[in-house]
Amino acid sequence: MYAKAAQIIKSSKRCVAFTGAGISVESGIPPFRGENGLWNKYDPQTFEIQYFYNNTKRSWEVIREIFYDLFGKVTPNAAHYSLAELEANDMLSSVITQNIDNLHYDAGSKTVHEFHGSLKTLVCLKCKAKYKISEIDLNILPPTCAKCGGILKPDVIFFGEAIPEPAKTNSFNETKKADCFILIGTTGTVAPANTIPSAAKSNGAKIVEINPYVSEYTHSVTDIFLKDKAAFAMEKLMEEIDKL
Repeated sequence: MYAKAAQIIKSSKRCVAFTGAGISVESGIPPFRGENGLWNKYDPQTFEIQYFYNNTKRSWEVIREIFYDLFGKVTPNAAHYSLAELEANDMLSSVITQNIDNLHYDAGSKTVHEFHGSLKTLVCLKCKAKYKISEIDLNILPPTCAKCGGILKPDVIFFGEAIPEPAKTNSFNETKKADCFILIGTTGTVAPANTIPSAAKSNGAKIVEINPYVSEYTHSVTDIFLKDKAAFAMEKLMEEIDKL
């Protein structure tokens, strides 16, 4: 199966990776859903946009604990680095990711469509100014804008917000142009991101799926299912590609 998947990737004219929480689990980031998911420990309501407006300081306390104290210590794993290597070798056009952890960029990927935004940037709710997280002191909550004094919010989508542009348009444009999609660590349960692989399949793309568990895609759009963890699977795929 790996040899066949490698052949599809190597021979494709435009290959795209589509990643979910599963690719970052091996870096130490827990998924949001499932047995050890963050939603078992934290109330998802904390990440509703209206809750953020009404309970800004409390929301920020949880955001800091999860996304900056925990996520801030993690580093990319072999799966992230393998995708960056594929792109560097002109075998991968882009990465569409549902993750907000910035690990694809940290690994060296250049073209990343962050469908749900990125924790590395904060945006002012009043004047829309943007700041790098490194510029902001999170010991003072909620952080405020140096330009207008407005509240800063992580530049990621909360429940109740729209998918950011141009990430949304760019991601769906890839479904029209790609002839190969590599799905890594995504369950297919989060809308509207979960429609991207199906759209790619409808437009003729071959689907290679990497997941230790059967997903919503496995029996519907997947052509080759590699039932392994992301880092192991990508390393093995790279070995097979190198043989071609």
